[in-house]
Amino acid sequence: MKIVIPGGTGQVGGILRRALAAAGHEVVVLTRRPSRKGDVAWDGATPGPWTAALDGSDVVINLAGRSVSCRYTQANLREMMDSRVDSARVVGEAIGAVARPPRVWLQMSTATIYAHRFGAAHDEAGGVIGGAEAGIPDYWAFSVEIAKEWERAQEEAVTPETRKVALRSAMVMSPDRGGVFDVLLRMARLGLGGPVAGGAQYVSWIHDQDFVRAVEFLVDRNDLTGPVNLTAPGPLPQRDFMRALRAAWGVPVGLPATKWMAELGAFALRTDTELLLKSRRVVPGRLREAGFEFGYDTWPAAADDLVGRVRAARVAG
Repeated sequence: MKIVIPGGTGQVGGILRRALAAAGHEVVVLTRRPSRKGDVAWDGATPGPWTAALDGSDVVINLAGRSVSCRYTQANLREMMDSRVDSARVVGEAIGAVARPPRVWLQMSTATIYAHRFGAAHDEAGGVIGGAEAGIPDYWAFSVEIAKEWERAQEEAVTPETRKVALRSAMVMSPDRGGVFDVLLRMARLGLGGPVAGGAQYVSWIHDQDFVRAVEFLVDRNDLTGPVNLTAPGPLPQRDFMRALRAAWGVPVGLPATKWMAELGAFALRTDTELLLKSRRVVPGRLREAGFEFGYDTWPAAADDLVGRVRAARVAG
């Protein structure tokens, strides 16, 4: 198959590119800075010569959007919104205009769309969309608005010959340098991997191999459209999540952090505490109903595998 990945130069794009190319597919990445074979230039907002890459393609997987690993200033939040909505809009316009459109368009979204809560888990059928919870910071609600507008841009695109799926993805855990797992593992190794603000907030995650397999599953399943949660079935409180990660590496102790300590750490890392403090208890209702089987459905097993791959890479490199 010919698979086009707009915005495919980040961590998740790299995971998909490697796996899909290894499976024998032709992979084209739309990027602002082409640097390798298979890269095509685009600006993520306006039509251009890049639209030819979509003509005759089989699958489009749009991952474009400013990274969430930043300080959530008003300027950065606006850039997150604009980069996501503009890219989804222009991809939809291009799909609708080409002579031979792809049969499926997978659009990245986020599990952050669901409400911050500690009780019942969110699935696609009964999950509560966030933004109206009492006591949350205003910018948490804006993050939900970003997700809603992101999905709306795909929904409103006129692509009658192309099936559309919104990927409400949790954090994708891979051993790649600079990814979220790399950051969390570094914290654990430094003894900083304890509970944050009590650690009761839930962490939703998905192993990188299951993420790839879920994408392939959704490409093949012609009966699935609309939002699909891409998250392992075992979300767990942050304190238990980090305890399992410390055990996988062999770190006996993780220092706890208060909310203000987390804010200082987030500032130093140029990121935001929403990524640590929002409770994301999200489960894969539609994937499991459709028969998808996870290779890693519990975090301790996933953490053991990822740590093993990190150590193997260090020995090899």
